[in-house]
Amino acid sequence: MNFPSKVKAMTTLQSVQAKILKLQAQAQELAATKSKVGLEKISALMEKHGVTVADIEAFVGKRRGRKPQSGIAAKQGGAAAKYVDPKSGATWSGRGRAPAWIANAKDRTRFLVGGGAASSSAKAKVPAKAGNYVRGPQPALYQDPESGATWSGRGRAPAWIAGAKDRSRFLIVKP
Repeated sequence: MNFPSKVKAMTTLQSVQAKILKLQAQAQELAATKSKVGLEKISALMEKHGVTVADIEAFVGKRRGRKPQSGIAAKQGGAAAKYVDPKSGATWSGRGRAPAWIANAKDRTRFLVGGGAASSSAKAKVPAKAGNYVRGPQPALYQDPESGATWSGRGRAPAWIAGAKDRSRFLIVKP
C-alpha cells in the first residue's frame, strides 16, 4: 500500500533533478553569453587603441614575478656567499637561518669568505655617521659602588643612579 507513494516520491525527485540540470544548462548559457559580450568589448577596445595580445602579455609579465637580478647574485642564483665552512666548503649568504656549522660560533669572522679577521677589522674601522648609534651591547660607563651593578648610560637609568644629581661619582673611568 505504501508502494504508490514511493513511486510518486521517486518521480518527484527525478523531476527536481531534471529541473536542476535544466537550470544549470541555462546558467552556463547565460555565463557564456555574458563572457562573449565582455570579450567583444575587450576586442573592440584593443582594436580602437591598437593593442595586441602580445602587448597585453608583455605588460602583465612585467608586473608579475620578481625583478631580474644583477651582479654576482644573479650568476649564483641567489645571494652571494658571505661565509664558508673550511671543512666542507659549504657556503652561507648570511641571510635566513644559520647552518649548523656556524650557528653556535661566537666569532663568525673566521668563516668570512674574504679572509677572516682582516676584512672584518676593515669594516669595524669605518666611522659611524653623526646621529647613528652603535647597536648591540655597550660597555659599562657607570657602576654602583655598593652592589657592583653597571649601566652603559643608554636606556632608562636604574634606580641606584636615577635620583642622583651628580652622576660623575658613579663613573667607572673618572675624567
